[in-house]
Amino acid sequence: MAEDVAAAQEESPQPAARPSKAAAVLSVPIEVVVSVGKARPLISELVNLRRDSVLPLDSSIEDPVEIYIGEKLIARGELQEMDDNSGRLAVRLTEVADLSNGV
Repeated sequence: MAEDVAAAQEESPQPAARPSKAAAVLSVPIEVVVSVGKARPLISELVNLRRDSVLPLDSSIEDPVEIYIGEKLIARGELQEMDDNSGRLAVRLTEVADLSNGV
């Protein structure tokens, strides 16, 4: 009888390993927003914006940027250009919030 059970186990395919719930959650993409500053124009200024208009921000180029997930500030950093000559921007993190209690 033990031989029959062993033979049946060898013949039956093993169920595919299911990823853990934690692994499944960690593979979900999220949107991260990088805020470089804010503007507070009058409505009259806003409706008159056209191509090549300039909307001044409340920050300077040297100021840190803020990184958000939803409404939650998760980090601050400095803007920099990617090293791959693509002209794309990146953020070098200088401060990271404690996310041990969730986002």
